[in-house]
Amino acid sequence: MSDLFTAFGVVFLAELPDKTMFATLILATRYPRKMAVWCGVAGAYTLHVTIAALLGTAMSRLPTEPLRYVVGTIFVVAGAYLVWSSRAESDDTNESAAPEVAPSWRSTFTVSAATIGVAEFADITQLATASLAATRDSALAVGVGAALALASVSGIAVLAGSQIVKRVNLRIIQRTAGALFVIVGVATLV
Repeated sequence: MSDLFTAFGVVFLAELPDKTMFATLILATRYPRKMAVWCGVAGAYTLHVTIAALLGTAMSRLPTEPLRYVVGTIFVVAGAYLVWSSRAESDDTNESAAPEVAPSWRSTFTVSAATIGVAEFADITQLATASLAATRDSALAVGVGAALALASVSGIAVLAGSQIVKRVNLRIIQRTAGALFVIVGVATLV
């Protein structure tokens, strides 16, 4: 049981300021189906925790340098797209355009899972989970603790994202998020 609590505490604290927590917050502001966002994100996190718990120390030996470039590039491209799409929406002055249809639950789930699935690969929390799984008595308890921590952080991000949308203009959020994604991407690449 102590392995579960240790993993929960370590992973929860490591994930709070992490880029994927902010990515989840942005997904929650972008998509109206909050439960689909949370389920997609939690599903991706669970997959990563499972990989980390099963592979243990082998995960820490993977070449993280190429992955860092892929993740950094994805964040730069995603950030640029967010900024571009918010400008395109604000430049659209056609009043007679049909209202935008909200993406389906399935597509929201898929986008959320894919975004976090790629961004979380070889992340510090995945490596921490692998290290804990390799050094503790129960890799299963470590995996469960880490998965619960990541699901909790993503739940907080989804709830916070829902509240932010009610109080702040979505275009401002998108532009700010886009800029943050580009900054995180460049920082990852550098």
